[in-house]
Amino acid sequence: MGNPMTDQTQTSEMQTPPKDQSDKKPGIIRVEGMHKWYGDFHVLKDLNLAVDQGERIVICGPSGSGKSTFIRCINRLEEHQQGKIIVDGIELTDDVRHIDTVRREVGMVFQHFNLFPHLTVLENCCLSPIWVRKTPRKEAEVSAMEYLERVKIPDQANKFPGQLSGGQQQRVAIARALCMKPKIMLFDEPTSALDPEMIKEVLDVMIELAGSGMTMLCVTHEMGFAKTVADRVIFMDGGEIVEQAPPHEFFSNPKEPRTQKFLQQILQH
Repeated sequence: MGNPMTDQTQTSEMQTPPKDQSDKKPGIIRVEGMHKWYGDFHVLKDLNLAVDQGERIVICGPSGSGKSTFIRCINRLEEHQQGKIIVDGIELTDDVRHIDTVRREVGMVFQHFNLFPHLTVLENCCLSPIWVRKTPRKEAEVSAMEYLERVKIPDQANKFPGQLSGGQQQRVAIARALCMKPKIMLFDEPTSALDPEMIKEVLDVMIELAGSGMTMLCVTHEMGFAKTVADRVIFMDGGEIVEQAPPHEFFSNPKEPRTQKFLQQILQH
């Protein structure tokens, strides 16, 4: 895992542009009394959360606290057993049509990139728009190049993922998710598999994306990123949401002993 403090200096001088507060949709994600079990193990316990359109949420907490499982439930990569998850007005149930509809609007960036190694960068980016959104190939390629430009690697379009550094592969993964023009982006520890020197290039892209008004939920240990980008920081432990607050309050005045202990540990490394 990358050093949690590497980004303290990397992001200290960066500011996200102020968000346009007009035309925000309240509760684009709503989680109500949500529980999840793996067999007898109660991994998520009575989670409740409302995320407004354009809101930027950072979720942190110790290993095994349920953070990644939680965001994977938001696009039904994991199934919850009790309570409700409603994304952009659609409740996630066993209805495959609802799951497909939500996944079209929710982009996901994983810890280990999940790129297709036998496809070029451009082909990786075009695959979903062509197959899922039925976008004509030429149009998909033009759009993909725009997003590769945005993540600052258009010159890598014809290379295969194995020819790129980890940081470049993660930027491709972000571009690929953006090619579907999602309303919401989920990031599952996007920098934890990267060497420290590659973390900054991925965080820079995410900071730029946050400034564009995208609704974002990001599981990360990069506390400098949380301070720079988040509207709200959520601390999870033992499958529960223990505390949530705006960054200045979360870092300067954590209320719960579990939060205080976590911050003490992570900020000392």
